[in-house]
Amino acid sequence: MSWDGHAGAMLLGELRLPAGAWYPWHEHPVHQLVWAAAGVVAVGIGEAHWVLPPTRALWVPAGVPHRTGAVANAELRGVYADPQRCPVTWAQPRIVAVGPLLRELLEYLTGNPAQAARERAEAVVFDVLEPVDVAPIVVPSPEDPRARDVEAMVLADPADRRGLAELGRAVGASERTLARAFVRDCRMTFGTWRTQVRLRASLPLLAEGLPMTTVAHRVGYATASAFVAAFRRAVGVPPGAYFTAATVIAKTAATSPRSIARS
Repeated sequence: MSWDGHAGAMLLGELRLPAGAWYPWHEHPVHQLVWAAAGVVAVGIGEAHWVLPPTRALWVPAGVPHRTGAVANAELRGVYADPQRCPVTWAQPRIVAVGPLLRELLEYLTGNPAQAARERAEAVVFDVLEPVDVAPIVVPSPEDPRARDVEAMVLADPADRRGLAELGRAVGASERTLARAFVRDCRMTFGTWRTQVRLRASLPLLAEGLPMTTVAHRVGYATASAFVAAFRRAVGVPPGAYFTAATVIAKTAATSPRSIARS
């Protein structure tokens, strides 16, 4: 990626990524807007995890290590912004709503228009970037070997209803020992940690448009209402709003124009 011979503030490209393919951990000296025009992509930053259908993108500031993969066959758009010419100053990753206008602008810029037209389109892109105020889903990994065995079982089957005492018997550790390990290593109780695992597992299913009841049952909730309530408590919005392009929860007045990212 180079700005040699490129006068704009943004650099765009196209890339197909098959389902299950991941880029290893990396970082860029420029800002990136991770967005797929089709399919579903996932982004990991530290212990945080985002899943992005075409109605969502993720702003990744320059210098932030991340990895990107395809949950379903994806058509990625490489959207990068030069920090020296980008009016966006977000210092942390931010979810961005991709409505019809932003989508058409990004597709238009990918076609490499003439310089004057590019500059006008870029100005509009920066102006219409809308942040969505949602919390990332964070699933830390414990360091205790027996807690890691429990982690492996829960990750393999988020709908597993066994309590920590039963899981402990399967790995040869007491409930108390495991409970302490999760609080110490993951900075949260086992119950909270398992909720995060279940919510993370729900994201690809929600992005595919599966019925809420189906998603709830697949990740371990008895009812859709229980799942929706847990999702809203953890993320800040109900699952439907997380993926709906029209729902912009927060617009930061202090950030003037907005931002862009890629993986």
